[in-house]
Amino acid sequence: MQRKSGPTDVERQVALLLARQFGRVSRHQLLRIGLGPEAIRHRVSTGRLTRAHRGVYCVTGAPLTREGRWIAAVLACGSSAVLSHRSAAALWRLTDKDPAVIDVSLPSRSTRSHEGIRLHRPRRLDLEDCARHRGIPATTVARTLIDCAEVLGSRSIERALDEAEYLRLLDERDLVDALERNRTRTGAARLRATLSRHKPGTTRTRNPLEEAFLLLTRQAKLPAPEVNEPLGPYEIDFLWRPQRVAVETDGGQSHDRLTQRERDSARDAWLTANGYRPLRFTWHQVTQRPHEVLAALRAAL
Repeated sequence: MQRKSGPTDVERQVALLLARQFGRVSRHQLLRIGLGPEAIRHRVSTGRLTRAHRGVYCVTGAPLTREGRWIAAVLACGSSAVLSHRSAAALWRLTDKDPAVIDVSLPSRSTRSHEGIRLHRPRRLDLEDCARHRGIPATTVARTLIDCAEVLGSRSIERALDEAEYLRLLDERDLVDALERNRTRTGAARLRATLSRHKPGTTRTRNPLEEAFLLLTRQAKLPAPEVNEPLGPYEIDFLWRPQRVAVETDGGQSHDRLTQRERDSARDAWLTANGYRPLRFTWHQVTQRPHEVLAALRAAL
């Protein structure tokens, strides 16, 4: 028996597409599936679809997720567009920041703009620099790092490298190849400079207090510590192994509980018994009394 075709098949394809794309779909995709212009207008007029960008629709009731915003922005910019720069870094979880304005790269000279989208027009965007992650077209991790090196500061790039290493997304061969393909770009030069002085994964801070403390030691030009490194049965926030100094940053209520205070005391006792000098600093000390923190550190080191 011949399989029936028609509206039922079209509806099924639309539903599958919306499910894959976080409830977002482009007009071009709907037309390609077989939904005519009149049918699209009817869905919009009856509220089944709402406009997300020019030529991009959101199914009514779809959750407002980051992924939905990202893929809608990519769809709005065309079939060869990909998420890039800061937004791609957020997609790959190289940063916990999600910029309100979405970065999209499109290798064409199109001048069309979209509200809420920062459109980048690179001279070249090789297939090797593009991927699909969590269903969203985006630049690869290596290309994302190069792009971000053009718009972010050196510490932000270090943190992205640390996260890529921690998440096991950083492939050395891929990074070398991407740097070679993009060797004339400012971002490639800046990323190479960062890699020359920074080993990915060595300064991965886990919270704002650790990051503030690390930046404080750098500004004071103190010797670089090991960050969140294992030592015996413990993981130490900041460790100066040659000087045998171990620093813990105490961030808030967790350190006010009796059980946590007991664990802290046991850790300090172990460090002291093994020849290390334990130091502890709070958020208030690091941010409001940094001179006291630095004085204690200098004396210990």
